[in-house]
Amino acid sequence: MTEKKYRLLILATHPVQYVSPLIRLMARNAKLDVLVAYLSLRGARPYADRGFGIEISWDIPLLEGYPWIELGKKDQSGKKTRGWGLIRLYREIWNLVRNGKFDVLYVSGYNFPEAWAALLSAKCHGTAIIFHTDAHLMRTPNTHSPLRLLVKRLALQRVFALAAGVLVSSTGGFEYVKSLGVAEDRIFLAGSVVDNDWWTEQSAQVDRGEVRRSWNIPADASVVLFCAKLQSLKRPGDLVEAFWRAKVANSYLVFAGDGHLRAALEQQVQDLGIAERVRFLGFVNQSGLPRVYVASDLLVLPSEYESFGVVMNEGMICGCAVIVSDRVGGKYDLVREGETGYIFPCGEVDALADILRKLLDDPAKLKRMGAAAVERMKSWTPQHNIQMWVAAVDKAVGPLKDRT
Repeated sequence: MTEKKYRLLILATHPVQYVSPLIRLMARNAKLDVLVAYLSLRGARPYADRGFGIEISWDIPLLEGYPWIELGKKDQSGKKTRGWGLIRLYREIWNLVRNGKFDVLYVSGYNFPEAWAALLSAKCHGTAIIFHTDAHLMRTPNTHSPLRLLVKRLALQRVFALAAGVLVSSTGGFEYVKSLGVAEDRIFLAGSVVDNDWWTEQSAQVDRGEVRRSWNIPADASVVLFCAKLQSLKRPGDLVEAFWRAKVANSYLVFAGDGHLRAALEQQVQDLGIAERVRFLGFVNQSGLPRVYVASDLLVLPSEYESFGVVMNEGMICGCAVIVSDRVGGKYDLVREGETGYIFPCGEVDALADILRKLLDDPAKLKRMGAAAVERMKSWTPQHNIQMWVAAVDKAVGPLKDRT
């Protein structure tokens, strides 16, 4: 007798550097038989990223260690065909779900038309559906008027009613989905994670002093890090202003990332007279990020909205304390006030400056908080995430039975 496995189809728009390591772990799980169907291979292949403003390709393996296929007929240039080609793509998705004998369909989002071809096929052919959301707030920068909020709520209630289970990224997300009428026993906290083992191994190999010398930053300085796209939603200008207001000697600010705000930020630090204490690294690919985190002391994420903010995971594993705005989803589970980090009201620069002043002036406390951050991440792991996936599938299709 061999143990039956759940057949799980994951429909995704493209490979994601945070998700591929998790799928690899899923593929090794004794209860899951996984197939990933990608609509595009951007990220694994070079593509123009509008947020970073440059062409990028992630420099870690995104397609290794699990079975995957790419959907859609391509022309000779490698681009998806249009017109009738789209109809063929929807038919291909429909038939994949119908003929694949999958127990469960998971779509990474429900705001693209291909997802609805898969969902309709699943409903017609008796395949259970699982959704995931990393949202934690109904109100976002793009949805704030009362009418739009009402329409969004009604639409999401109908969408989530299709699912046998909903995976959420944070305890805030749990309450958010529950507020949409989903029963608690259908909600599973599969926290947003990164490959903890990889980050731990890579960070252990970093020479902190060497990195700081390459940045021309003293070994005994306090270093604040912003690691994200330089775009309005992330509010990097708030951090520049707060850093200037904090006025802490022997402290430095490092930006790892690129985007349309870079020139404006460079001008801002010049105007404030702090250019000699600010470093712009530009885009840093995945394999270079452990060096950046280990050489820093404090990661700040002042975003106007952040569904979770897995840069927090990365930074904390590498020993950074964190400061995040109250619009960042990771605050619910990763920030223990005064222990691993602090939370401030989004846009309140004075509040952020006060926290910076308190921490940058106390290197010993920064070090203690960094150590506490490392400890916190030992219990926020991919392994627990996959346990919740299995629990969600159990709920959706019933417990596994032995197959002869």
